[in-house]
Order: sequence, then structure tokens, then C-alpha cells
Amino acid sequence: MAPEYFKSLIAEHACRRILEVGAGANPTLSPNLVQESGLSYVVSDLSLDELKKTDTAFEKLVLDLSAKTIDPVLSERFDCILSRMVGEHVSDGAQYHSNIYEMLRPGGISAHCFSTLWAFPFVVNRLLPEKLGSVLQDIFSRRDELHGKFKAYYSWSRGPSNAMLRRFEEIGFDVIDYVGYFGHYYYLRVPWLHQLEMLKSKFLVKHPVPQLCSYATFVLRKPYRQIAKCNQTKLPGAEDRLYAQAKPRKEIYPSENIET
Repeated sequence: MAPEYFKSLIAEHACRRILEVGAGANPTLSPNLVQESGLSYVVSDLSLDELKKTDTAFEKLVLDLSAKTIDPVLSERFDCILSRMVGEHVSDGAQYHSNIYEMLRPGGISAHCFSTLWAFPFVVNRLLPEKLGSVLQDIFSRRDELHGKFKAYYSWSRGPSNAMLRRFEEIGFDVIDYVGYFGHYYYLRVPWLHQLEMLKSKFLVKHPVPQLCSYATFVLRKPYRQIAKCNQTKLPGAEDRLYAQAKPRKEIYPSENIET
């Protein structure tokens, strides 16, 4: 589950001050866990209305991480910045991750789970007008009333290709982990389409193509000090970082054939 995934990362990296981006009405960690752990846990969103829906146990911050500048008071403020199913809604991925880098303390981590562009439902979501996209969303995967549908841009929402690894390195991050996931459950109401999707997923597990992931997760670290690029060790290729297995697993989000 996403709460366990993020909880383990926070514990592993000894994070105390956390920012969850775009959590609005639905933070990943529970209020009880945050209070019992003594964490400073800030929930941000573009919408004050969304933030009003969340528990009073969380600190709240209206924040646009795609903005060209951020408040200097936020510089090197957090040990961990994370998000769940937010990356696809970011309009400027380069600016977003650059701002996150600026807001992390040296040694801090950035961890994100998100959908990626080239799975067919997400291509449709990107291209269709919002009203039509909302209609299809209700048909294939209805959301509950608490969670709205937000515009998806898929800027930098890609699987673990060499190009994506380079993008994060150029900002200054160390890439700790970057995992692609195949398959989705958007066709459950159309059984024959769902079966085709599962067959395609099993094929991609055996013959992985990073660009055809449905979802991805990554963990980045802001180094304690800047290292000249000429001294950096080249990261393994995407083929070494794309992990998958033919066994259903749903802990992080609805997906098939994944391994962490």
C-alpha cells in the first residue's frame, strides 16, 4: 500500500519534516500515524478548498511547485518531499522538480508515484477535452465524491528511460530508484478489453519497454555536496532499472505485473 511504501522510506532515511505535494483532501499517511510519530507533516495543494477537506492534524500550505519562483522561506526546509498520483497533473515537470530540489535539505529525498503518458487510457486523458474525459472517467473508473478530476499534462511523467535518468541528474539529483509498472484496471467493465490488457502486460514484463509503462515510482536524493559532473559515475541503463514480474500486486496503486 502507498502508506506503507512512504512510511518505510521516511523511516529508512530518518526524515522528520515531510511535505506531501498535491495531497489536498487525501494525505497518504493517517493523522494518527503522523501524531504518534511526531512528524512535521505539511500537506500542500493548489486549491485552498481541497486543503479544507483534510484533517487538522496536518499543516497546510497553498503551493504551486510549477511556479517560476518559490518563497525563499521554503528553501532547504524539508527532509522528504513526496506525492501520490500527482506528477501527471504537473504542467511543467522541469520547474516542478527543480523547485523540489531547492526545497530539500542536503541529503533529503524526493519520492513519487504517478501514471505515465503512453498507456492508452492516459493518452486519451491527455488529448480529450476535460468534460469528455470526465464522462469517460465515470464510465470506466468512477471516483468518489471527495476526490475531483484534475487536468493531466504528463510533463515528465514517463517510465525509467535513460533520457529521464539524465533529466534528474542534470537538476542535481542522485537517482536512488526508478521503477516502471505495466498494466491497469481501467477496462474491468469491459472484460474482453481487460483480458487483452493483461496479455499485453505479461508480454511487456518479458520484453520491457520503459516508454510503455502505465505507472512509475522513483526515489531521488539531493546530494550533501555538489560533485563535478566529470567525476560522476554513469548510472546503469534503463534495462537495469526496469523491474517487473508476472504476478498481480496492488499495494501502491491499481496495477499488474510489478516488482519493487
